Amino acid sequence: MSRTVFCRKYQKEMEGLSMPPMPGPKGQDIFENISKAAWEEWQNQQTMLINEKHLNLMDVNNRKYLQAQMDHFFNNEPFDKAEGYVPPEK
Repeated sequence: MSRTVFCRKYQKEMEGLSMPPMPGPKGQDIFENISKAAWEEWQNQQTMLINEKHLNLMDVNNRKYLQAQMDHFFNNEPFDKAEGYVPPEK
C-alpha cells in the first residue's frame, strides 16, 4: 500500500513519494509534504527550465535558481516557466 501525504501544492491528501528525492532537510520536507504527482510535475517544469535557459547544473548559481523556482512551484507562488513553450495538442 502506498503512503499518503497532505500535499502542499494541491492542498489535499495524495499519494506520497516512496523515498526522499534528495538528501538533507529539503529532501525530507519534500518527502513529508509533497505528493508524487506534484514532484513529477515539478520534474517536467525543471527539465523545461534547464533546456530553455541553458542552465549548467555545475554552476552553483544555476542550482540555487532551480531550488528557488522549485520552492515557488510547491508553495503555489509565481515561478519562471519556459518561454515560448506550447504544449502538444491531444
